[in-house]
Amino acid sequence: MAKSPKTYKTRIGTPTTDVDRLLLRGKDTLNDLVGKVSFTECTFLAVTGRMPSLQQTRILDACLVILMDHGITPSALVSRLVADTVPDDIQVPIAAGLLTIGNKYMGTIAGAGALLSRGIASGTAPESWAADTVTDYLKRKQRFPGFGHPAYSGHDPRTTRLFAVGKEAGLSGRYVALARLVEAEIEKQGGKRLPLNATGAIGALLCEIGFPVVAMRGVAVVSRTAGLLAHAIEELETGSAAEAWAVVQKAIPYSDENSDE
Repeated sequence: MAKSPKTYKTRIGTPTTDVDRLLLRGKDTLNDLVGKVSFTECTFLAVTGRMPSLQQTRILDACLVILMDHGITPSALVSRLVADTVPDDIQVPIAAGLLTIGNKYMGTIAGAGALLSRGIASGTAPESWAADTVTDYLKRKQRFPGFGHPAYSGHDPRTTRLFAVGKEAGLSGRYVALARLVEAEIEKQGGKRLPLNATGAIGALLCEIGFPVVAMRGVAVVSRTAGLLAHAIEELETGSAAEAWAVVQKAIPYSDENSDE
C-alpha cells in the first residue's frame, strides 16, 4: 500500500496569502509584537518559539551589539570591494561580506557553544573535563574554538564586558565558569595564554540563556549585517575600495617563481 505524502507545516509564520491574519510563532504580529517588543526579543522568539525573559533579552542584545563592527575586517573589506563593483544593489555587498563568517571569523561561536555544551552534558567534574579536553585538543593539534586572538594577548576586553553584563543579569554561570577553566587549562598545559575571545564568550552566554547551538552562528550573521550595511554605505560615499585595491596590487607583485621550491 502506497504511503500518503507527508504534509509539511511551519510553526514560524503565516504566509502572505493568509490575508486575514499575520502571526509569528503564534503571536499576533500587528497587535502583540510591532511596537511592543524589541528586535532582539522578536529574534529570540522566532528562533526558539519562546518569548525571552528580561535576562535572556539583555544577554542576546549584548551579543548582537558586540559583533556588529570591528573596523576593516575581512567581511567589511569584502563588502566594500563588492559595493564598489555593484553600487546599485546594497544587499549584494552585505551578502558578500556575510559569506566570510565561518570557522575562522565569528563562526567559532557555534564551536565554542558546542564544546561547552558537551562539557556540561558529560556529567564529569568541570575541572577534570577541562583538563582532559585540553589534553586531547593539544594531542591532536586542534584549534580551540573561541580562544586566542591575533591582537589581544593577555585578555579580550570584549569578553570582560560581556561577562560583566551576564553577571549583572544574574546568570547561573555554569558555562561561563567552564569556559574560564578551559582558558586556564590551555595556558597550564600549552605554556601559552590563549585568551577567551568574544566569540567564545558569546558561545558561553548563549548556552546560559538556552539559545540553540545550531543557531549560534546565525547570531553573528544577524549582528554583522547591520555593520556591513554601514560599511557598504560609507564605501559608496568615500570610494575607499579603489585605494585598498591599489595597495594590494603593489604589495603582491607577479612572479614566475614557484613558491613551493
